[in-house]
Amino acid sequence: MKAWQVQELGAALTMAETPIPQPAKGEALIAIRACGLNHADLLMQSGRYQERPALPMTLGMEVAGTVLALGPRTIGPAIGARVAAFIGSGGLAEAAIAPVNQLIALPDSVDNSVGAAFQIAYGTSHLALDHKARLQAGETLLVLGAAGGVGLTAVEIGKRMGARVIAVARGADRLAVAQSAGADVLIDSDTPDLKGALRAAGGFDVVYDAVGGPAFMAALSATRPEGRLLTIGFAGGEVPQIPANLLLVKNLSAMGLYWGGYLKFAPQVLTQSLTQVLDWIAAGEVRPHISHQIPFERAPEGLELLRSRTATGKVVITRP
Repeated sequence: MKAWQVQELGAALTMAETPIPQPAKGEALIAIRACGLNHADLLMQSGRYQERPALPMTLGMEVAGTVLALGPRTIGPAIGARVAAFIGSGGLAEAAIAPVNQLIALPDSVDNSVGAAFQIAYGTSHLALDHKARLQAGETLLVLGAAGGVGLTAVEIGKRMGARVIAVARGADRLAVAQSAGADVLIDSDTPDLKGALRAAGGFDVVYDAVGGPAFMAALSATRPEGRLLTIGFAGGEVPQIPANLLLVKNLSAMGLYWGGYLKFAPQVLTQSLTQVLDWIAAGEVRPHISHQIPFERAPEGLELLRSRTATGKVVITRP
């Protein structure tokens, strides 16, 4: 089968012919029709991600497609069933292996691109806001990087949960995307006095930060007593160092959310969260925003869209 591989850390993707993997007991072989790209793929390509698959490696963490085969003595979806799965790596290929207990059945109303687009982005935001931060209706949610792949889902899910949402993103076009997802207040991240703009917007009960750097520190100063700060990622390239004295005097809670980590210690939490989000999608209550669908043959272009931060929403690689 064909697969886009990283032969050396930091090197560009190259197309390779690789053996079709064979599913073991408890596994399924999936014909991949769509693969969602994430900032984590860029980190993995450069060797800066917390997990490092052996080289040569195939990027692509979340996929959707049809079941081709089941492993021996394995009970699972019927051959030909449409499913989505988080596989960690291997999605930029014609087929991949996934554990049967992590497959999610796709209803007819949800196409493959949406099935590959919603898992990490929507799963991260739902798990962060619901399971970790316990966001309540009527509270105020601040989303940093609100037009990015996960930030946009935080805006949408925050509104679905009944919060007032303040979105921070760079430029009018990206802020317009956040507004279309339901943001109540828009703030340009390039404003000369971001801290002042955040304070003028009122205090925050929950801060959702996938950017890091100075924006997080500005948000910290405007968070209400007993506020909750969610560290989701560091797309801006700088890991903020949190002054513990500010947590103390304002009774704040700072918490991290590594979505994929739940597969190792509480996979049922992920399954329950994704099932809830998929129900919302099927009912039309949330609508994944896919800004780019790129054919499999041009997959490297998708990574460049993420690297240049020009994508608004999700980038999905598709196969017929």
